[in-house]
Formats: sequence, structure tokens, C-alpha cells
Amino acid sequence: MLEIVTSENFYEVIKSGPVLVDFYADWCGPCKMIAPVLEELSQVYSGVVRIVKVNVNNDKDLAIKYQIYSIPNLLAFKNGELVKQVVGFQTKTNLIKILEEIK
Repeated sequence: MLEIVTSENFYEVIKSGPVLVDFYADWCGPCKMIAPVLEELSQVYSGVVRIVKVNVNNDKDLAIKYQIYSIPNLLAFKNGELVKQVVGFQTKTNLIKILEEIK
């Protein structure tokens, strides 16, 4: 299971190294479709890129700050800085491309 990050530890997490953050909601169909792929990639990239999730319903302040209007919404951080954002369901190939860019 991917680590769920909250407002309390979000900024600490994004400064911990390359991080891909999945902004999601439990009721979101495409979010449920992408979850197993992210889970698989988190194993493959373990120790290289951290993949975490933020629930937009529980952490509205983060959703507002990063202008999350559609989900799934993936934000890639490197050295604490936002370097890429992609919206909507992504193929495994696209996700790998993003992870390779930030590792």
C-alpha cells in the first residue's frame, strides 16, 4: 500500500528526495485504475523515487495550494521543487517516463 501523506508531513516528504505525489479521492474511478500501477512502480523504484498519495478530501489545503481541480493529478518533486504535473489517468509507460525524469 502506498504511503498516504497529509498536510502535517507533506513538505517534509517532498524535500526527502525525488517524490511523485498522487492527488486522489476514494470515489474516483480513474484514481482506482492508476493505483495498482503506482503500487507496482513504487516497488520497482524503491529507494530511488518515493511515490506517495494525498487524499484531496482530507487535505483540501494542499489541493487548493497546488490547484488540483481534476484527479488523478500527479505532481513530481525534485529537491522540494515542483518539476512536473500531469492530470488524468496515465499509462504505465508515461509514469515510467516521469519517474525516470526525476530520479
